Amino acid sequence: MSVFADAAVTAHVVVDHPSAVHHAASLARDAARASGLDATAVERAAVLTTELAGNLLRHAVDGAVYVQRLPQNGGLDVVAVDRGPGMASPDRAMTDGYSTTGTLGSGMGAARRLADELALRTLPGVGTLICARFRAPDAAPARADLGLVCLPLRGEEACGDSAAVADAPGGRTAVVVDGLGHGVEAAEASAAAVRVFHEGPERPLPELLGAMDRALRGGRGAAVGLLRLRPGTAEHCGIGNVRLLLVGHDGVGPRAAGQPGVVGWNMPRPLPRSLSMPETSAAVLHSDGIAARWPDTATPFLLGLPPRLLAAALGHGHRSVRDDATALVTGAVRRNT
Repeated sequence: MSVFADAAVTAHVVVDHPSAVHHAASLARDAARASGLDATAVERAAVLTTELAGNLLRHAVDGAVYVQRLPQNGGLDVVAVDRGPGMASPDRAMTDGYSTTGTLGSGMGAARRLADELALRTLPGVGTLICARFRAPDAAPARADLGLVCLPLRGEEACGDSAAVADAPGGRTAVVVDGLGHGVEAAEASAAAVRVFHEGPERPLPELLGAMDRALRGGRGAAVGLLRLRPGTAEHCGIGNVRLLLVGHDGVGPRAAGQPGVVGWNMPRPLPRSLSMPETSAAVLHSDGIAARWPDTATPFLLGLPPRLLAAALGHGHRSVRDDATALVTGAVRRNT
């Protein structure tokens, strides 16, 4: 199975050796092609990934690159994360010719030109996160920013988790699915649930869960978390161990867990819950491969990250080594979108 057979699956490269730089660039090139980018954008993605991974190798501690196809509208995110010293002068680092090591210093200035969008956050003593986004030609604008990591259990190629997002006049709807266990059978269960999602993502959330329950009967079964965002509100409906949290600069807000049960086995009647969601907040929907206690130690720096960086930070710093791990983070849907 190709690592990109499921568009939700994230390629993850630990950058601890020069060969990792070339590997990350190769994965970015493959993902860019699969995302529908044109030949020029494919090469831009590969060149920029080489630069980001090379910077990690030279400067960072615990650095990694995450290559993630966008779950809607086509495109690609390349995210570099580290626990290094941080950048004392991030604005200067984005200027061509700036260097702290005597090199030409063209890397970060080039990054700003090569990517369609660039997000950077850094904190001295904590680390740096950089997301380079490449958009497919003619991609429709999304209703809100979005970040995703969907990581297989270490040593596995198939991922038992999956995720999807759909924007419609009724709002943004997102799903995270955790097929029971891991490996190929879990991946088949999560893929079946996502297919049902795409058949009618605008349907009422309990109806979507009922359709998934019927589709998964006789198979592995899954935990499913559904989220629908409208201006000012977040509606949640879930079965099993997929969690929802609303977060912002001022801390972690309301949380919601799925009802006990398994979609496809013994699913109870789904009960949706509506939460108030300020425009400045973000919703985090994650499987149990992301540690449940991550909010207990969350810093203002972490909670203030934009969705595309927060998802990578959760995958990098709070991932279980014993399970697939998925974190989907979406900004609030605003009234004028």
